[in-house]
Amino acid sequence: MSKQPYQYYAVERFGSIKEMMELAVKEAGDRVAFKFHKDGQTVDVTYREFYADTLAIGTALVSLGCGDRHIAMVGENSYDWISVYLSVLKSSGVYVPIDKELPFGDIMNIVNDSDSEVVFYTKRFEDDFMENASKMPKVRYFIGINREEDFGNFLSFEIFKAKGKELYEDGDETYASMTSDPSALKMLVYTSGTTGMQKGVMLSEHNLVSSVYYGLQVSTVYTRSLSVLPYNHTYEAVSGLLVSIHKHVTICINENLKVVLKNLQEYKPDFIYLVPAFVEVFYKKIMANARQTGKEQTLLKMIKVSNGLRRVGIDLRRTMFATVHKAFGGNLRKIVCGGSPLRPELGEFFDGIGISLINGYGITECSPLVSANHDDFNDWTTVGIPLPCCKIKFDNITPDGDGEICVKGDVVMLGYYKQPELTAEVLRDGWFYTGDYGRMNDKGQLIITGRKKNLIVLTNGKNVFPEEIENYIADIPYVAEVVVYGLRNEHGLEDSLCAEVFLSEEKLKELGIADPAAAIKADITKAVEPLPHYKHIAKIKIRDTEFEKTTTKKIRRNKIVKD
Repeated sequence: MSKQPYQYYAVERFGSIKEMMELAVKEAGDRVAFKFHKDGQTVDVTYREFYADTLAIGTALVSLGCGDRHIAMVGENSYDWISVYLSVLKSSGVYVPIDKELPFGDIMNIVNDSDSEVVFYTKRFEDDFMENASKMPKVRYFIGINREEDFGNFLSFEIFKAKGKELYEDGDETYASMTSDPSALKMLVYTSGTTGMQKGVMLSEHNLVSSVYYGLQVSTVYTRSLSVLPYNHTYEAVSGLLVSIHKHVTICINENLKVVLKNLQEYKPDFIYLVPAFVEVFYKKIMANARQTGKEQTLLKMIKVSNGLRRVGIDLRRTMFATVHKAFGGNLRKIVCGGSPLRPELGEFFDGIGISLINGYGITECSPLVSANHDDFNDWTTVGIPLPCCKIKFDNITPDGDGEICVKGDVVMLGYYKQPELTAEVLRDGWFYTGDYGRMNDKGQLIITGRKKNLIVLTNGKNVFPEEIENYIADIPYVAEVVVYGLRNEHGLEDSLCAEVFLSEEKLKELGIADPAAAIKADITKAVEPLPHYKHIAKIKIRDTEFEKTTTKKIRRNKIVKD
């Protein structure tokens, strides 16, 4: 048997979030934990100061009789968001993160369905909560992050936190000595989904601890991150924040998406968590700049030369592509990517210029990480190796060898909140049926083929996962968005494929394309040429507007009107 081409990283064991925090203070108490902008200044918070803030918030919650209750939070990414998050995780209560992009009616539904008794919120929701408080009868306290004064059961976060600090300093150890069952519900995450139905995913503290501990064994992080993605999603909340805290990273908080490049240059992180759409933006920006300056071909030739030098042991990427690295702050070594399929071409390009693009696979129901590419065993066509705590099997295998991915292990959720029937559909004998299809390659790396619910079965019996074809078409520079679906014949059966595309006007103009319809027909035909004939496109539909999307920026396929 051949030797395993990688070694798991050594990771310090811990049994609870509280222990993880205590280790951070013990081992790196005076290290900067967070950097962020406030009132025009850059603020530094050490791990010791952060821990003290969680003690104040937690003690204040206990003083209200809410130390073991469901606590919701809705608002923009911020240091206060993280402080509330960790305070609740360390308590015997349950944390309920809510997507700020949801309609307020959906936010209220989640507050009520989750049985939350305290809601933390930011300024943009002040009027909504004030006007609709009576519609959320279980909520005892609304705590405004930006409120200056208390008003009835609407409390000021700063006053609330100051009272907690005072109580703790006066000897109130109730919160500090609190413990909880690691196998009990700890975080209740409502998934948006592409069907619009909200499901409360129940994650235990053991789930969260396992995701951090085993995830770090597969893919490590470094010393400074830029935290960009929404904190209400487990990808950033667990794989980003909790992983970084356990590794005592300095987390730089990005305030909004418009200033990502500016903050990359200011904070100079060495790693960042992103979704593929963001990586696409970076890639297209680099290529557009190269095109505008007449250096596109030079850049591509330099990558070929650099790759040739690397094959003989000479790595000059950071020197040869210094201008690109400078745009990212100069220190960026690694982009961790998840959330949706990644085009392998992106991995090849970023590796070519000296930035590792590490692709992984996760789902909220698995806390969220299932697999990730190892830094020393990275294949962009895969989502890497399973976490050491995960077993994977494939169900309902198609003639092409693809099967539904089923996961068993320490990261698998407890179930869906108050939905036993729905839980029973996806949790069978300890196996979670993900709804995603894929296979293992001969090196033990997981390949994602597509979503079960998106599978197209043609009249010739062939199974087609549209995501595979969409990846080929998405490589066309002026294609902004694409969805492939089956076309039905007069008998109502799918016998051919349609590609519906939204084109970038800016790219069309930049490339001098006067007839987009003719260009896209020729380019799609060329793009899918390597695929079997039954995966070729019979019809192309050009959209005038972007596709409707979920709050996680995934296209709602069920909203597409098919001809």
